Amino acid sequence: MLSYFLSKFVLMHQIIVILRNKYMLSGTFFVLWMLFFDRNDLMSQYQYWSQLNKLESEKAFYTKEIKKTRKDLYELNTNPRMLEKFARERYLMKKENEDIFVIVKESSKK
Repeated sequence: MLSYFLSKFVLMHQIIVILRNKYMLSGTFFVLWMLFFDRNDLMSQYQYWSQLNKLESEKAFYTKEIKKTRKDLYELNTNPRMLEKFARERYLMKKENEDIFVIVKESSKK
């Protein structure tokens, strides 16, 4: 039992010696300050990381869309049949002797 209290006393004494060390105190203060109170604390870093991931996914999406649009533009500029198809589908253009019927599917809501 005495050895138990003696070991606890020695442990407490070692902790007090460490805490009295001014370098240890300044280092601990610095680490706590950087982790929780600085402008770039842990929460801010997580928000920046999530925003970066979101922006990277948006960049990938828009890069894919740009490639698709460039391909379509090239086809429209080089192929007159594609130009006619595009004009008919997107802008509902027609020839003089034609009639266009637009069929809209209604969504059933219950």
